[in-house]
Amino acid sequence: MATGHLTRGTTNTNRLRRVDRWLAEQAVLRGASSPLVVDLGFGASGTTTFELRDRLARRIPNVRVHGIEIDPERVATATKQLELKDAATRASVSFGRGGFETPTPGDERPLVIRAFNVLRQYDEAEVAAAWELMLDRLAPGGMLVEGTCNEVGRVASWVSLRAAGTGADRGPETFTVSLHLPSLESPAITAERLPKALIHRNVPGERVHDFLRALEDAWVRSAPLQTFGARQRFEVSCRALVDAGWPLLDGPRRWRLGELTLPWSAVAPA
Repeated sequence: MATGHLTRGTTNTNRLRRVDRWLAEQAVLRGASSPLVVDLGFGASGTTTFELRDRLARRIPNVRVHGIEIDPERVATATKQLELKDAATRASVSFGRGGFETPTPGDERPLVIRAFNVLRQYDEAEVAAAWELMLDRLAPGGMLVEGTCNEVGRVASWVSLRAAGTGADRGPETFTVSLHLPSLESPAITAERLPKALIHRNVPGERVHDFLRALEDAWVRSAPLQTFGARQRFEVSCRALVDAGWPLLDGPRRWRLGELTLPWSAVAPA
């Protein structure tokens, strides 16, 4: 029996491009020969699953992607779309019905599960149990990426979680913010698209609230650099965060993409 309930299923082309780009850089995938990646809750069509496969395949040629939806009609729609794809896509993409229990062909344990814009529609109290179900399905050392974004994919944030094994501790590991800089007016907009585990914690006394205030303050102070472009301004804002003691895990190459990552401990609920 599928675990979970039906969500809105909003699906837009390129909506998840920011998290896909980040995933393609992760060591857990880059070192794998033929990894299985799950797109959990792909929505009303198979668009995000096909895009995930295409983006990952540029770096990991033998990657396989399995899309999961709780609605059988959505699975049927995506399966029909798959029939119209080229041979390489048909060989490396599949679809099936399920929920957080993450069923896969042959019961294979995926190396990565991407669950985007799914838990946003649940209660905060339900997050931990959903995380545990998905982590239980991962291959040792595998990664769960759970988060949310706006409808056009220009504002996104997510949590990465590790399954136990190969030296990795189980549970939340990092928190990432990714913003489309040319259209960015204020990084405070991230507050609207925080993962469910954090969105209700954006209040005084919580770490994520402190972080978002620090990011916004750094952005405001770097306003004179807007003349040189949003990328320059965001990079300087990130440097200011580091100088203030925030433990950013990435560097200028990612900052210029509008992206920054911190350890989960820096924003975890108090």
